[in-house]
Amino acid sequence: MIALCRKSKNKQTNLNLFSMKVTSLTLFVMALVTFGSHCFAQTVSSPALKAAGKNLYIDVHQLEPGKVKFADVANAHARDLEVQKKYGVDFIKYWVDEEKGLVYCVSSSTDSSAIRKTHAEAHGLLPDHIYMVTDGMEAALKGNRTLYLDIHELGAGKVTAKDVAGAHQKDLEVQHKHGVNFINYWLDEKAGTVMCLSEAKDSTSVINTHKEAHGLVPVKVMKVKQGQ
Repeated sequence: MIALCRKSKNKQTNLNLFSMKVTSLTLFVMALVTFGSHCFAQTVSSPALKAAGKNLYIDVHQLEPGKVKFADVANAHARDLEVQKKYGVDFIKYWVDEEKGLVYCVSSSTDSSAIRKTHAEAHGLLPDHIYMVTDGMEAALKGNRTLYLDIHELGAGKVTAKDVAGAHQKDLEVQHKHGVNFINYWLDEKAGTVMCLSEAKDSTSVINTHKEAHGLVPVKVMKVKQGQ
C-alpha cells in the first residue's frame, strides 16, 4: 500500500513538473514570437515604405518658448490623425520640448508637401523645416528615465547611413557606463543632420556617451515628452 501511494505521488509530481515545463515553454515561445515580430517590423520598415512609394520624414515646428503644452500638441496631433489619410500621410510619433517650444513629428508620406497640407487642414500650424530621413533599429523604452532628443549637424553631404550606423553601434557599446538607453536615430543624409532619441538621467550623460563612443558632440540636447 505504501509503495502504491509513493508511486501515485511520484506520478503526480511528474505530471506537475511536465505541466510547469509546458507552461514555461509556451511563455518563452510567445515572448520569442512577440520579440521576433517587433524586430521584423523594424527591419522591413524602410523597404516597405519604398515599395509603397513613401519616405520617412521628421518635420519641426518652432513655436513660442515656454508657452507650448504637451496636451495642446496632443490635441493638434489628434486632428492630424483625423485628416492624414486624405493626403496619404501616416503620423507615427512626436516629441515636444515645452521649454524651447519645439515639436518634432515623424511620419511616412509620398512627399513633404502632403505633410504640410495635412498640418494646414488639421490645425494650421505649419512646420518650419522638414527632413527626409532614414532610421535605425528601434530599441525598447525602459520607461524609468527622461527622454532626450539630441541633434548633430555634420554638414551637407558629409555623412552616410553607414557612418551613422557605425557611430550608433559605438554608442550602444558604452551607453551602460553612463546610464543611457539609446532608442533610435534618424538621418537626413542630404542635410547632414542626425537626430538621436535616448533615455537618460540628464543631458550630460547623453553628451558623455557620444564623447566616449565616437567624439561627435551634439549641437543641442533637448528634454522631450513623446506621444503617438
